[in-house]
Amino acid sequence: MPGTLYVVSAPSGAGKTSLVNALVEQDPAVSLSVSHTTRAPRPGEQDGVNYHFVEKAQFQGQVAQGDFLEHAEVFGNYYGTSRSAVQALLDQGQDVILEIDWQGARQVRALMPGCVSVFILPPSREELRRRLTQRGQDDEAVIDGRMAEAVSEMSHYDEYDYLLVNDDFDRTLADLQAIFTAQRFRLARQQPLLQGTLDNLLS
Repeated sequence: MPGTLYVVSAPSGAGKTSLVNALVEQDPAVSLSVSHTTRAPRPGEQDGVNYHFVEKAQFQGQVAQGDFLEHAEVFGNYYGTSRSAVQALLDQGQDVILEIDWQGARQVRALMPGCVSVFILPPSREELRRRLTQRGQDDEAVIDGRMAEAVSEMSHYDEYDYLLVNDDFDRTLADLQAIFTAQRFRLARQQPLLQGTLDNLLS
């Protein structure tokens, strides 16, 4: 039985990456899609783990072949999600998570209308600013810009199937896992698995 494709989006600072990584770690039936990019690896990054690092010509060739579920150019570098790589995991029965923004999510929904989408919100604007400031990487002007980007991203929450607020990490992780568990018990997934039992019960 094929797995389910999930799209998870959130503004920077909402805790999306930590939640997704924790879910993948505790649930062996879930895989995180590894994106392709034309940018150079940063120190410590591994090809095939953090990203698939490819030349621009190869990336553009995959675009021409229609192999990307979604792709975008960011600061002169290209990023994208390979449809064939995702489909291979789904065909193995794995549930696959795409950790992408609302624009990428729109592209994926158009090509894979059966995907399940989850949007993660911070509990408040004040808490979001606190988390962004706590990183200690950016000055106030940069944080103001990130806050504006976050508001823009959050305005698309109503395009998603599920909405979570990450106010308590452990509880939000349990809620995210509950979504995956519930999807596995939908009729379309259970019926083929239980056909023998159904035949016995209804004969």
